Amino acid sequence: MIYPWQAGDWERLQQLRGHWPHALLLHGQAGIGKLRFAQHLAQGLLCESPAANGEPCGTCPACHWFGQGNHPDYRIVVPEALAAEVGPVAADDGEKAADKGEGDEGKKTRTPSKEIRIEQVRALLDFAGVGSHRGGLRVVVLYPAEALNVAAANALLKTLEEPPASVVFLLVSARIDRLLPTIISRCRQWPMATPAPAAAQAWLASQGVADAPSLLAEAGGAPLAALALAHDENRTLRDWTLAQLAAGAGCDAFACGETLQKLPVPLVLGWLQRWVYDLLAERTAGRPRYFPQAAAGLARCAAKLDAPALARYMKTVTRQRAVENHPLNARLVFEELFLGYRELFA
Repeated sequence: MIYPWQAGDWERLQQLRGHWPHALLLHGQAGIGKLRFAQHLAQGLLCESPAANGEPCGTCPACHWFGQGNHPDYRIVVPEALAAEVGPVAADDGEKAADKGEGDEGKKTRTPSKEIRIEQVRALLDFAGVGSHRGGLRVVVLYPAEALNVAAANALLKTLEEPPASVVFLLVSARIDRLLPTIISRCRQWPMATPAPAAAQAWLASQGVADAPSLLAEAGGAPLAALALAHDENRTLRDWTLAQLAAGAGCDAFACGETLQKLPVPLVLGWLQRWVYDLLAERTAGRPRYFPQAAAGLARCAAKLDAPALARYMKTVTRQRAVENHPLNARLVFEELFLGYRELFA
C-alpha cells in the first residue's frame, strides 16, 4: 500500500498508462515514502488483474510472487548497505552481483558498500535480455539512484539510450542534483511533493508519535524521517549537541569531538547544517524552520554572530557534506567544524 498523502500522485500517474515511459524518475525529499510508492507501482505494473485505477489486485499469481519477493520479472537494485531495508530480492540479487568474483573471506571482512556498483547494473543486462516469464512487462527499481557510482551510471546510461522492449525502469532519488544530466534527460521526471503538515501530523499521530509537530519540523516536513527521529537512539546526544550549539561562544569544540566521534559523520553534519540554517532563518525572518523548540537559543546566538562569517561557515559545512561518506577521522572533522562555529561569535 502507498501512504495516504500519495493518493494524488498515484491518480495522476495513471494518465501515463497508455504510453508508459521506459524510464520513470521519482524524485523528492528524503523521508516521504518514494521507495514504497515505486514498489507499489512495480506491483501494479506486473499485476495480471489490476483495478481500473492501476491498483494491484493482491490475489493473482503475480501479486503473490511479488509479495514473497520472487517475481521472475522484477528486480530491485540497491547498495549492499540498504539491502535489509528493501527485503529479500535486493539482498539476494544485488548482493550476489556486487560480490561476484570475491571470496567468502572478503565478504565477511569488508564493509557493505553504500554505492550501486557496475556489477549490479551489468546483471540487469542479462535480466533485460531475456523475454518476460509471464508475457507482460519486466520492471526494475533502482534505489537510491544517486548511489550509482560513475561506472554504474555510465553502464545504466547505455541501457537507457537503447531501452530493451517491455522493460520499465523506476529510478528513485532524493538528490536528483547528484545524477548525471544525461540519465535525467532519458527519464520521464515525476516530482513527488512533501505532504501537507496536517496530513503528515495525522499520520504520525496514528503511529503513536508524541510531539509530532516538532519532530516534523526537524525532519523538514518528511513524515517517515520524523517517525525515525521519534525512535532515534541518538536522541540524547542530539539534544546535548544542540545545547552546545546554543551556547554560542561557549561551545566546547573538543568535548563535541570526543563525545560525538563514534556517531556517523552524516548524522552529526545534518544536525549542524539544520542548526546553521535556522540561525540564518532567525536572523532574516525571525522564525526557525527545523528547531522551533530551540527558538530562544537560536535568537540569542543569531543576535551575536557576524552575518558574512555565517555565510562562509555555511559553505564550509556544505563542502564537508559533499564528502561525508568518504573515510574520515570523525573526531578531527567535528573538532574543526565546532571550532569554526565558535569563531562565528569571536
